Amino acid sequence: MTKVGHIFLIDDDESVLISLARMLRELGYLVEDYASASTFLEKSVPVSPAVILLDMQMPDMTGLDLQEKLLKLGSKTPIIFVSGQSHPHQIVSGLKKGAVDFLFKPFNLDELLKAVADAIDFDGRQLKRISQDVETRRDYVSLTPREREVCGWLVKGLLNKDIAIKLGTTDATIKVHKARVMDKMHADSLQSLVKKFLESDLGSHPLNN
Repeated sequence: MTKVGHIFLIDDDESVLISLARMLRELGYLVEDYASASTFLEKSVPVSPAVILLDMQMPDMTGLDLQEKLLKLGSKTPIIFVSGQSHPHQIVSGLKKGAVDFLFKPFNLDELLKAVADAIDFDGRQLKRISQDVETRRDYVSLTPREREVCGWLVKGLLNKDIAIKLGTTDATIKVHKARVMDKMHADSLQSLVKKFLESDLGSHPLNN
């Protein structure tokens, strides 16, 4: 049975690469194995949810070098570093730049599988958040300029009558705008609207500038 998740395995040690890839496939993961970081950059295609299981010390390009390149490319796939020997500053640097875990060879199998499962779960939740953000921003763009004004005041906690005064209109008109805002933003409550607005940072949306 195939697990929901993809593993990019990168290690220049052929014996480790073959044995680890075989074991992870037998456990049901979809595994792509690469003998170098440059080959991974050249041939891999981003998928999600996934995790990059990355050897820290490799001759052509170190794990940190690859992490740096992936960050510049905008990759959000979580990275687990694996290493037989690493200096503390390398570990700190990798974790500061977003690596989700660091395992030392020879590692405990249960420890590896937990780290992989956690990273894939994290990437799945990350993908869901990004998808929700795209949908929320698309909904926001569908609002008219006046509806966006009303939305902004609603999020700030103003009542219909107060918004009417701010915009120089009637309470009844604001009620109509509010209903349209809630419908277009797919918000079933004011709390839901505020949550969507803040999580997607709609206050800084280009349409507001």
